[in-house]
Amino acid sequence: MSQPNVNERIQIDTSDEDSLFETQTLAGSNLSFASSVRDYTYENGRRYHAYRNGQYPFPNDEEEQDRLALLHHLFKLLTGGDLHRAPIHNTSPRRILDIGTGTGEWALEMAEDNPQADIIGTDLSPIQPNWAPPNCRFFIDDVESDWTFSPEEPFDYIHSRSMSGGIEDWPRLLKQIYQHLKPGGWFEVQEFEPSVHSDDGSHEHATAISNWHDLLEQACEKFGKPINIATKMSRWMAEQGFANITDDVYKCPMGGWAKNRRYKELGRVGKMVGLEAIEPYSIALFTRIMGFTYQEAQEYLDKVWAELACNKHHLYVRFHFIYGQRPFDDETTSSEAS
Repeated sequence: MSQPNVNERIQIDTSDEDSLFETQTLAGSNLSFASSVRDYTYENGRRYHAYRNGQYPFPNDEEEQDRLALLHHLFKLLTGGDLHRAPIHNTSPRRILDIGTGTGEWALEMAEDNPQADIIGTDLSPIQPNWAPPNCRFFIDDVESDWTFSPEEPFDYIHSRSMSGGIEDWPRLLKQIYQHLKPGGWFEVQEFEPSVHSDDGSHEHATAISNWHDLLEQACEKFGKPINIATKMSRWMAEQGFANITDDVYKCPMGGWAKNRRYKELGRVGKMVGLEAIEPYSIALFTRIMGFTYQEAQEYLDKVWAELACNKHHLYVRFHFIYGQRPFDDETTSSEAS
């Protein structure tokens, strides 16, 4: 298991040059939902979910699914292959919930690694595979609505990943998560900060990227679903009663400029994840919320893409793996806590 590395200074490989390798894509059951869920909406050449239309501003088409697969790979590279940081290895969890499961890759791998457990994944979009291990199921649901799961059948572990920008009321969601965990159960949220950093100060010269981050945060705030939530999560979890809260922070370079071999590999994948995230994270918000035309948005995003595509600036992003436990002595049921 790879350990958090937020205080480690990343050395720069002065002999490294950007290559085509870094600007090419590296990523090569039963579902329960009504047929109307597949009546997708289309906008600016991208496809969006139909269920609770408009509540989630990011696309769900095949291009986005490929990006999510690459992001899943990056999260595993950061931890050395582990799917989670919460210490559930020795607890033999029986019920695991993955909210915002997306393409379902995390849930499917957890089902394979934990054959004794029932894995449930929920999402607004039915983009999960038609096949799954017998202990893995997917459902279409909105995690911000009242959950239909019975508090009499609590979960041992609940997982969330990359849902920043898609949730309006995190404290309310965390309350529901807490109420649906059994005493001693764990919740883990995996998120990244929407800003770039550097150890040598070069991020201060990445003005296109910095301005894009500022504009994206403004758009998400106006939309009502903040994107800069990773650094606030520990406090929100503590306010809901979680104990033993840990925030493991990893540095992920954006590009193959690092001298260390592991950081170089992380950087190449991280750079592709970043490049492929610029348009889907922005296009709907910029045209719906910020008043851009489609052409104006594309011209703006092209400048951001070009700045990130080179290794002129030695940028990295901070990834957070935050996990906490419902205390063993808290036997409060969902109805009593409401």
